[in-house]
Amino acid sequence: MSDPDRFPEDPVSRLHAVRERIRWAAERAGRGPEGVTLVAVSKTAPAEAVLELAAAGQRVFGENRVQEAREKIPEVAGRWPGPALTWRLIGHLQRNKVNAALAHFDRIDSIDSMRLLAAVNEAALREGRRIPILVQFNCSGEDAKGGFEPGALGEVAARVKDLEGVSLEGLMTIGPLAGGAGAARPAFRLLARLKRDLEDRLGRGLPELSMGMSGDLEVAIEEGATVVRVGTALFGARN
Repeated sequence: MSDPDRFPEDPVSRLHAVRERIRWAAERAGRGPEGVTLVAVSKTAPAEAVLELAAAGQRVFGENRVQEAREKIPEVAGRWPGPALTWRLIGHLQRNKVNAALAHFDRIDSIDSMRLLAAVNEAALREGRRIPILVQFNCSGEDAKGGFEPGALGEVAARVKDLEGVSLEGLMTIGPLAGGAGAARPAFRLLARLKRDLEDRLGRGLPELSMGMSGDLEVAIEEGATVVRVGTALFGARN
C-alpha cells in the first residue's frame, strides 16, 4: 500500500505509480490490469493538470460538481488536440442540475435516489439519449454517505427495467473514511455481492463495479473492482 505522503511530486510520475499499483493489485488477484479502468478524479484540479495527464495517456476523468465541470470540461476540450476524453460525474447530482450534467458528462456514476434516477431518465429521453449510469449504494452504513441502502436492491432492479433513457452499467460505492484500507473490504465485498444479485434479478451482466480510491484501490481490486476513482494520488492534496 502506498503512503499518500510519499506520492511522487510530478503528475506524470504519479500516473505511472498509480498504474503500477493497479497492475500489481490486479495480477495479485489473478486478473489482468486492462480489466480495471482508472478514473482520474480532477475535482479542484485546473485544466492544465488534466491536460498534462491526458498527454501522458490518461483518457477518463471524473468530476464531483457540475458547476466546476461546466467550465473545466469545455476549456480542456478546446485545448486538447488528441483522442476524445471521457468525463464521468462521480459526485452527488442535484435534480435541478440534471440538464447541465447531461450537457457535459458522458456518464453519471452516482445515481443515489429514485427521484434522481427518474429525473435523469426523463432528461435523457427529451434529448433522445440513453446515458450510461451507475447506481450508488451505501455499503459502509455511514450516515454521511449517500446512496441506496442495500435493502433497496429489489426496488432498484424493478425500476431500472422500465427506463429507456438510461443504461445501467453497474454499481458504485464509497468505502469508509476511517480505519485504513482494510476497513473498506467488507463494504467492497458487499457491493460485489449486490452486483451479482442484481445481475440475477435483471437476467444480464453488469460490466462495472466502481469502488476504491487513492488509499484503498488495491483492496477494491482484490474484491472485484473494474473501476477505481483516484484523485489525491494523481493530483495531490485538495485545496
